[in-house]
Amino acid sequence: MAIRPTRAHSNPDDSTVVRAEDWYGRELAGDTYTGYSFLDTDWTEVSTQGAVFNECTFAGVSFNASRHTGAAFTNCTFRGCAFFDTRFSDCKLVGSQFQRCSFTLFQVSGGDWSFTGLPGADLRQASFEDVRMRECDLGGARLEKAVLIGCDLSGATLHGAKLGGADLRGSDLSALDPLTAEIRGAIIGLEQAAQIATALGLQVR
Repeated sequence: MAIRPTRAHSNPDDSTVVRAEDWYGRELAGDTYTGYSFLDTDWTEVSTQGAVFNECTFAGVSFNASRHTGAAFTNCTFRGCAFFDTRFSDCKLVGSQFQRCSFTLFQVSGGDWSFTGLPGADLRQASFEDVRMRECDLGGARLEKAVLIGCDLSGATLHGAKLGGADLRGSDLSALDPLTAEIRGAIIGLEQAAQIATALGLQVR
C-alpha cells in the first residue's frame, strides 16, 4: 500500500522519507505526496496514473520502464536518477530540476514541462512531442538526433545546446540563437528556416 502524506514538510522527517525500498510494479493511481524524499528506491515498471508529487526529492531512484500518465511532478528535484525506457504522457513537471540523471529511450508526449531544469542533460535520441517547454533550461544539453516536434520552446535556454541531427519541426524556436547552439544537420520546416535566417541577420524575401 502506498504511503500517503497528511501534510507538507519543508524539511523531510522520518515519516516522509522512503529509503531503499522496492516499489517494483506499483500502481500509484491518484496518490498525492507533498514534501517526500525518495532515496535509492526502485521504481521499475511503476505506474503513476493521475498521481501528484509536489516539492518531492528523488535521489538515486530507478525509473526504468515506468509509465506516467496524467501525473504531476511539480517543483520536484531528480538527482542521479535513471530513466531507461521511461514514458511521460500528458504529465505536468513545471519547475522540476534534473541533476546528473541518465536518459535512455526516454519519451515524453504532451503535458507541461515549463520552467523545468535540464542543463547539460544527455538527451540524445530522446523524444518530446507536443510538449509545453516554456523557459525550460536546456543550456548545454546534448540533444543530438533527439525528437522535439511541436514543442513550445519559447523563452527556453538553449545556449550551448547540441542539436545536431535533431528533428525540430513544428517547435517554437524563437529563443534559439544559431550562433550559440550547435544545429548542423537539424531538421526544420520552412517557417523555422526563415526565423533562423532572420536571427542571423539575413533578409528573407
